[in-house]
Amino acid sequence: MENPLEQFEIKKILPLDINGIDISFTNSSLCMVITVIVVFLGLCLSLRKRSIVPTMGQAFAESIYDFVQDIIGETLGKEGIKFVAFVFTLFVFVSFGNLLGLFPYSFTFTSHIAAVGTLSMFCFILNIILGIKHRGLSYFHTFCPEGLPIFMAPLIIPVETLSLLAKPFSLTLRLAINMSVGHIMLKVLGTFIIAMQFFGFIPLVADMCIIMFEMFIALLQAYIYTILSCVYLSQAISNEE
Repeated sequence: MENPLEQFEIKKILPLDINGIDISFTNSSLCMVITVIVVFLGLCLSLRKRSIVPTMGQAFAESIYDFVQDIIGETLGKEGIKFVAFVFTLFVFVSFGNLLGLFPYSFTFTSHIAAVGTLSMFCFILNIILGIKHRGLSYFHTFCPEGLPIFMAPLIIPVETLSLLAKPFSLTLRLAINMSVGHIMLKVLGTFIIAMQFFGFIPLVADMCIIMFEMFIALLQAYIYTILSCVYLSQAISNEE
């Protein structure tokens, strides 16, 4: 049986090394570029001829935008209107990245901790910057709530710090693990389709069902990743201490 983990292997397309630092263009990088180009061109074509009576493409693009606005309204309220572009980009990028990995000969970059972790760390740093900008020095009450007894500070401050640092890790692991497990199952069942020959239709049917389920999981995980990012952002800019 072919190794089902082989599909997650990073392969260099354009090797490049500068002063011992490997910055090669890989299959993961290629799929990220494809994701950005396809989403950008798709939205441009869908909204090229906007009208009061929307076309199918325009209606689809607007439905995604409305969906993201609903997420922001539920988590950030009126304060979230300024973050619509960022959250929309985040949701669309993760969604298409998840779905792209279901195509043959593609690569699921959202299954790699390095790729997703970088995106999560960007969101994490953005939350801290916006939290300090919005709340000033009172943002640091996150680590030491006002009114906390002094003798409790050595215990509470490390706990709150770990809780804050755990947010990007939880976002990353949740998405990467879910994307990896489903693709491993698809690979294993795909191998059985060939190995069982005449009875290969049994794993074929199962594989088709899992593909449909994986499409649902891909969108669901993008939704969870986005809404949790908004929740963490809401906690950062909230005036409540």
